[in-house]
Amino acid sequence: MTQVHTRFSDHQVKELIERYIHHEVDRTYIQQMLGIGKSRFFILLQRYREDPEGFSIAYTRHKKTRGISPLIEGHILEELAVDKALINDPDVPIRRYNYSYIQDRLESTYHERVSLPTIIDRAKKNGFYRKHPRKAIHDREVMTRYVGELIQHDASHHLWSPPAQKKWYLITSLDDYSRFILYVAFLEKETSMAHITSLEAVFLRYGMPFCYYVDSHSIFRFVRGRDSFWQKHFSLTDEATPQWKQILDACNVKVTYALSPQAKGKIERPYGWLQDRVTRTCVRENVTDINHGRAVLRHELDRYNYQQVHSTTMEIPFVRFQNALSQKKSLFREFSPKPPFESVKDIFCVRIERTVDAYRTISLHNLRLKVNNATPRDMLDIHVYPLNDEIIELRFWRSHQLLDIQKIKIDEVEGVHF
Repeated sequence: MTQVHTRFSDHQVKELIERYIHHEVDRTYIQQMLGIGKSRFFILLQRYREDPEGFSIAYTRHKKTRGISPLIEGHILEELAVDKALINDPDVPIRRYNYSYIQDRLESTYHERVSLPTIIDRAKKNGFYRKHPRKAIHDREVMTRYVGELIQHDASHHLWSPPAQKKWYLITSLDDYSRFILYVAFLEKETSMAHITSLEAVFLRYGMPFCYYVDSHSIFRFVRGRDSFWQKHFSLTDEATPQWKQILDACNVKVTYALSPQAKGKIERPYGWLQDRVTRTCVRENVTDINHGRAVLRHELDRYNYQQVHSTTMEIPFVRFQNALSQKKSLFREFSPKPPFESVKDIFCVRIERTVDAYRTISLHNLRLKVNNATPRDMLDIHVYPLNDEIIELRFWRSHQLLDIQKIKIDEVEGVHF
């Protein structure tokens, strides 16, 4: 600590130096008290001996403080103005300024390094400042002990890119222990198959986890509605099994349901972080296409997973995830299809039951298909697996026997969305 003038008065330093001159106190003790090194001490000693009466440790600036150029100042105000427009737009879920984002933006776009206090100072002077509401004390903690012990999974529907004038769905899977985001995707519509695809991506890359944590959305759980005068619901909650949960049951992965939005706070916070930065970037890059939005999302996901220190774990998510794996603190299990199935297409699929008619055909909405090797009155379990955005593969199973495989165009089946 060399800022002696901020911690001691002239009189206090004079007294210590005089005691040194009179051999009352050893130099090393004075250096420790003042918090200075040997060279600094002898500089003060020389100044005192040259002018004992006028000796002072007061700091006098000899150079003008470093400022920023008008060009940089203009860029700061431009970025602040963009943020203000977003905050004032009721359709955009942003209600505060993000000065750290603007700091990153200045460096990445204009190659200008500006301190955060400087940006905040310009914001206050030019009307781009909102007082933050008082936050609750940060007392969150990690309750899990292993990676793969609990996977937080959810979807968020927002106007992620205002220039697109269309809301997109963000599907995300997050490991609770490390806060590492295992899967993320922008989609124009939310379907059971979209969530099944997320399971496939996680299971094939990382393995099968111990448990998933989701809300009570109909894709994840059948919830019994209230009886009406016209209709009674004879199936109670969880008596019917949605497609998504059938896959977890087949893989012996448990499911836990959140009973309120507040209970999903661990995944809502990454959503808020991504939403804040993705939306601001999409506006500045005038993103109108979802593929462009996906590129922005991948960039921000890379920052979150591999660069950002998480406020709860105080570690970078990827580093914490890898450390847990190296220490054998993992509940992920290697994925392999359960017999008689041999292909992932029979696991990560939509299942439909149909009965074969007298002509050895089945009906799939408006489409009639002849099934090879089938006999009349057979009950078939049809596994529907999308190969791409246009073609699906139908795999016809009878008991434990694969009878036939057919490929059809999705638009041939009216009213069905995969």
